[in-house]
Amino acid sequence: MTPARAQRQAENALLQARRIVVKIGSALLVDEETGNIRRSWLDALADDVAACRKRGQDVIIVSSGAIAVGRRHLGLAAGRLKLEEKQAAAATGQIRLAHAYQETLARHHITVAQVLLTLGDTEERRRHLNARSTLATLLKLGTVPVINENDTVATSEIRFGDNDRLAARVAAMISADTLILLSDIDGLYTSDPRKDKEARFVPIVQELTPEIEAMAGDAPPGYSSGGMVTKLAAARVALNGGCRMAIANGTRMHPLKAIADNAACTWFLPQASPLKARKTWIAGSLQPQGALALDDGALKALLVGKSLLPAGVTRVDGEFERGDAVRVLAPDGREVARGLCAYSAADARRIRGHKSSDIETILGYRGRDEIIHRDDLVLV
Repeated sequence: MTPARAQRQAENALLQARRIVVKIGSALLVDEETGNIRRSWLDALADDVAACRKRGQDVIIVSSGAIAVGRRHLGLAAGRLKLEEKQAAAATGQIRLAHAYQETLARHHITVAQVLLTLGDTEERRRHLNARSTLATLLKLGTVPVINENDTVATSEIRFGDNDRLAARVAAMISADTLILLSDIDGLYTSDPRKDKEARFVPIVQELTPEIEAMAGDAPPGYSSGGMVTKLAAARVALNGGCRMAIANGTRMHPLKAIADNAACTWFLPQASPLKARKTWIAGSLQPQGALALDDGALKALLVGKSLLPAGVTRVDGEFERGDAVRVLAPDGREVARGLCAYSAADARRIRGHKSSDIETILGYRGRDEIIHRDDLVLV
């Protein structure tokens, strides 16, 4: 991508977004001295989210802050907490945090849905599929999911503060095209500007080279546990998923509006769209666990970009679970596609050759109409 084209992509990138994930750190959301939520800042952010929704954009929030809020209410002293103290603080802080988001977005008649995740939920295949399906349904129903790390059960994640990476995993999981990491700095610099007056601002990154990765510094003191190192790790996950990412200053009021107005921030630009990146992953990174054979009608439908319906499947080979990759075979046995099957092999055998309207009667539950959705299928 030429520098001129990259600049055009970065300009008004937030306004062009279809699905946005916004990550909010504790240092922005919680007053370090009092342990209280900064309600005026949160109200301003909610106004920005409402503006995104009016533009027809999906918004998902990944929020830190439960431990920072809860520790004060439990009377836990300042300084480092033991793991079990952090988990106890998260348990009480989570309620207050969710209530704050509910109250502020209710001013715009926006429904909030709380979702608790760990990094493991984005990595283990079955949990990944369930989380993806739940989030997709919540967005379809018009809610703003607020995702918090499930600190009451997390172990390694709670010690290392991976919410930047968690936000990137969420963005990739739901095929978001834009990830915003709100920070206490307005983007990436060649070195830490708090220590080096000669540090230069980097407005656009098209590739995570060793030179770019060497620019990362340490996390600042206080509640923040991320720093530029985890933000660049998040950028790698986002870019691999075809999602552009911004590191932007969240300390100002209305931080998303500022980005929409082209305030200074660092944009990381992917080489492919989320859908193309997903299909590349399906085609080249997953080992097929079985195969579905098609009739002529289903093959013709696939070749013009349609989904695969159960009625067009003549045979199911192998043993696989829901969400596993399978080969898709033409009537003559040639492999024509690969995709992620929405049903296990056992259920696929039961519904093959039947209309989608019969699925609930046959299986006893209402699954997807498609045995492989076109977004989960790539021709080979």
